[in-house]
Order: sequence, then structure tokens, then C-alpha cells
Amino acid sequence: MGSKLSGPAGQGGKTIEQNADINVTPFVDIMLVLLIIFMVAAPMATVSIRLDLPPATPPVNPDEVKEPVYITIQDTGSIFLADRQTTIETLAADVCVALAVPTNCREERVFVRAQPDVTYDQFMEVMNTLQENGFFKVGLLNEDIE
Repeated sequence: MGSKLSGPAGQGGKTIEQNADINVTPFVDIMLVLLIIFMVAAPMATVSIRLDLPPATPPVNPDEVKEPVYITIQDTGSIFLADRQTTIETLAADVCVALAVPTNCREERVFVRAQPDVTYDQFMEVMNTLQENGFFKVGLLNEDIE
């Protein structure tokens, strides 16, 4: 808040009045400093990650679509491979048979899904069995429970 030292011309200029106008100069100074800070800091806030993506190549046999193999773990502990029931001991051999790949069946992708009431140790037993037998391309599936 400021004051006027001279009044209107008719009063002789000796009266002091209060000035109710806002002094915006400090406000503008602060806003310009903040603008410069944000302009300098904004490029540093962007994170760039370099990705080496393979080139897009069409599939060799576009008509040949391979059905994925699903391993389903039920809450009773039984394991199903597609529509057949299997055991933990024969799981690796049954997966190779279900994949129908004559050589190197362990390089194919396998999907594992479990019912909501399956315990952690039942699930990890299947995952560990797959990993011990060389199946490292394992996809996990879940379903939304409403």
C-alpha cells in the first residue's frame, strides 16, 4: 500500500491520501523467475529410454497359426494341460507333447493360469517344475474377478 503526497490541484497539493492500488512489480518479478526455472527444469524432467526394437518382418508362414498351450492349476491341486489332466511329475513331457514341436520344445511359449483359490505353493511348484525342465518362456494369465 502506498500513499499520494500531492492531492488534487484544487486543494493546494498539501494533503496526503492513501493509494489502494496493488504494486504488481514484485509479483511480475517472481513470476518471471519461476517461468525461467520451469523452462530450464522441464527438459531435464523428460526421461528418454533407448529401445533397440527388432525390425518388423512378416511371418514366414502366415497361414500357420500355432495354438498356445495353457496349463491350468485348480484349487484342488490338479493340473490340466489343455483338456487333459496331468501330474507334476509328467508335466514337462506332457507340455512337449502338447506343443507338437519335434525339436526344441523348450523354446516355445507356455501360458500358466490358476484359479483364484490356488495357494502360492501350488502355483510355485508348477513354475519351479517348468523352470527346472528348461521352460523359461512362461506367460502368466489372470482373469478379472467381479
